[in-house]
Amino acid sequence: MKKFRWILAVLLPLGAAGCGTHPAPPAAGAPGDAGAATTFVLPADAQGVQTMTVAATRVAGYTEVSARIAADPTTVIRVYPPVGGRLVAVKVKPGDRVRKGQVLAELQSSDVAAARSDYLKARTDAEIKRKSRDRAKLLYDNQVYSEKDYQQAVADAEMAQAELNRAETALRVLDISPSGTSEHFSVVAPRDGVILDIGASAGEFSKSLDAPAPVCTLADLSHVWAVGDLFEKDLAALQVGAQAEVRVSAYPDRKWTERVEALSGALDPVTRTLKVRVQLQNADRRLKPEMFASIRLLRPAKDVLLIPADAVLRDGAAAFVFVRKAGRTFERRAVTLGDSRDAQVEVNSGLQPGDVIVSEGAFLLRAAS
Repeated sequence: MKKFRWILAVLLPLGAAGCGTHPAPPAAGAPGDAGAATTFVLPADAQGVQTMTVAATRVAGYTEVSARIAADPTTVIRVYPPVGGRLVAVKVKPGDRVRKGQVLAELQSSDVAAARSDYLKARTDAEIKRKSRDRAKLLYDNQVYSEKDYQQAVADAEMAQAELNRAETALRVLDISPSGTSEHFSVVAPRDGVILDIGASAGEFSKSLDAPAPVCTLADLSHVWAVGDLFEKDLAALQVGAQAEVRVSAYPDRKWTERVEALSGALDPVTRTLKVRVQLQNADRRLKPEMFASIRLLRPAKDVLLIPADAVLRDGAAAFVFVRKAGRTFERRAVTLGDSRDAQVEVNSGLQPGDVIVSEGAFLLRAAS
């Protein structure tokens, strides 16, 4: 009677899954121990259970690291107005695409009038000194002026011309017309890019380059960086130029295949990681700075055993699969796992090529083991 109850307790869970069975006596070992080889017979009319033969597959190894998308810092420009004054208008917003020379902001500045005044005074002084030099030369040639007086006139003319050149250069750098009268100054984009941030608003006073924040920050996002954190234990298998696949959370069905461009020269003392950088082309501007990403660093191909992830069951921290021994007799066998690959997982130990395992419906058989 006790034996009948034991068989019934095993049959009921399998009957719920559409499978009837006559269990074989359990092998030696504790029933709940993933390392114990418990055997059972799979009935011929079992439903929802499929098997497969394990075979070696040549695949490229990889290390996957977490990353983020970042703008190339060599293309990030913080735009400060070159003159001080009151901001009249800010003409862009975060996210706007701008062209080189496009007006970003307008200022009303006394520095503009000062620059023009310096230029006009320098031009007048240079003209006077040039005429004085020409008159001194004529008098010197007729032996009326001494050589000392003539040399002084030449020196005065040269210094006046140098001051005029300085004033002209200042107007040219600021892109101010020497003949204008307006005190308004236009801050323009130094290059094509996308506005990342605005640091000022109309009505504020700017202290030129001493301002605590730029008027705006722009960057060229035609290419971006994927920057990841690589643990030092994985460093030996990686080198600059290695192939890498980048995925971002926003576009799970798309990947970017590039090469590792650079590794940082020192470990982060807090996280014990090394920065790895991959440059990505971003012509469509779909990749945005600070997006979450992952970098899969590919290693040379090797032969591994790949099985479906559904074939693996777990008992606490241990993993096991059902392996055919003979005919329709299966055993529960512990395995150690490696990297996951989509819906498959690598098996480092516990299986050999040619083993037949339950690939689908393994969870239905768990009660029998």
